Amino acid sequence: MEVSGLQWGITIAVIVGLLAYDFIFHARKPHEPSIKEAALWTSLYVSLALIFGLLILFWDGPGFAAQYYAGFVTEQALSVDNLFVFLIIMASFKVPRADQQKVLLFGIVVALIARTVFIFIGAAAINRWSALFYVFGLFLLYTAGNLVKGEVTDKDEGDEANNVMVRLAKRFLKTTDEYDGDKLFTEVDGKRVMTPMLLVMVAIGLTDIMFALDSIPAIFGLTQETYIVFTATAFSLMGLRQLYFLIDGLLDRLIYLSWGLAIILGFIGVKLILHALHENTLPFINDGEPVHVVEVTTGFSLAVILGVLVVTVLASLFSPKGRAVRIVNGARDWAERYLDLPEDAPRDERVKAAEKMTRYRDLLPTVKEKYRDELIESEARYHDLLERAHGLKQHRIAETGTR
Repeated sequence: MEVSGLQWGITIAVIVGLLAYDFIFHARKPHEPSIKEAALWTSLYVSLALIFGLLILFWDGPGFAAQYYAGFVTEQALSVDNLFVFLIIMASFKVPRADQQKVLLFGIVVALIARTVFIFIGAAAINRWSALFYVFGLFLLYTAGNLVKGEVTDKDEGDEANNVMVRLAKRFLKTTDEYDGDKLFTEVDGKRVMTPMLLVMVAIGLTDIMFALDSIPAIFGLTQETYIVFTATAFSLMGLRQLYFLIDGLLDRLIYLSWGLAIILGFIGVKLILHALHENTLPFINDGEPVHVVEVTTGFSLAVILGVLVVTVLASLFSPKGRAVRIVNGARDWAERYLDLPEDAPRDERVKAAEKMTRYRDLLPTVKEKYRDELIESEARYHDLLERAHGLKQHRIAETGTR
């Protein structure tokens, strides 16, 4: 695939321009995007990604276009999985909803920079040592195995918000537990201190770097064209902020996503090992000669990836457990959100939180007991949270006539 310096320059300029536009016109002014706004911008970024694939089809042919689409879909799926950890980090730090856009945009920029570095390092390493495909393949199989075994538990994910750098910052630097809008630093008693916003960004940034270790080997298993790897990765990240707010309510219902990603990563891992055998130069394998094995085509890879994702999403959304997760987590999350609202919060915001909280609470009796036992760690603490939120709502109605 021949890519000129001009084409690289235009591509990078467009991506940087989109990020700058996102910051100036959306993330800079703190607000929580509506579902309509999130859906509109998610559709726009997905459309841009699909149109770019058509440009590759026109310029470079169907083979490279199929590689791009397979890479984009895989990276997008892995990005959705990343949103779970982002959600946990921001919940752990109690980041105000209106300020989460800026945190997410910062995370996207860090992820794009980290993955770009890994992309060029990986491409250079592969060109020098084709046996690296064995390493990538085995690493993806190991990652897939961990997903199946469930070694990354909710508790482990929660520790992402309390990683080494964050703990060191809290210990040795002056920090405050209170937010000051979206400021990174503020003044307390005349002294300049860090706000939790800076710590959140540190946690998100370090987590992004760890995610790059999984995503880059995965896409190199589908294409070795540096330009395609870079653009597919960039477009998968561009709309991540809007996608977060669009599917926020669906994230906890994608209960089988880890299984789907494990199958995809395992499949790509096998594909990489087969490719490594086909290009083999290691002397202890077939005396250093290529092994004639079947290689998986890009078209077949794309079909498998799309098929697994469709089955995973449908199974998650329509399973009884998926519904139970939505109700149990929905009642808890909206109760917490209602309790955290300040007294001067807009009336519409309070009413919305109260209605959502009440609706999920009314649905709790319909959840089967086996799912309740599995999903609720402490029944007493869970119901105490719901009762406190309900009591506050009743108090506000009695005092002011509104929720």
